[in-house]
Amino acid sequence: MLKTTLKIKGMSCGMCEAHICDIIRKTVPEAKKVSASYKKGEAVFQTEKEAKLESLKEAIAEMGYIMVSGESVPFEKKSLFGWVR
Repeated sequence: MLKTTLKIKGMSCGMCEAHICDIIRKTVPEAKKVSASYKKGEAVFQTEKEAKLESLKEAIAEMGYIMVSGESVPFEKKSLFGWVR
């Protein structure tokens, strides 16, 4: 599982967050746990394989926002009882 974080300029409200989440879901249909924060200026989602960041950048630009950067890193689910061994 990969966690992808996108740095995005131009979001200023909750509706902007919703637009970004919709763009991600349409561009990367396999994306899970999609969220965006205008306060942090970022969007985060999870996928099984690496997302095509160039496609996301283009789709985000078409809606009037600017994707400054994007990064995918390995993500491990944390279990509720992860401390138990």
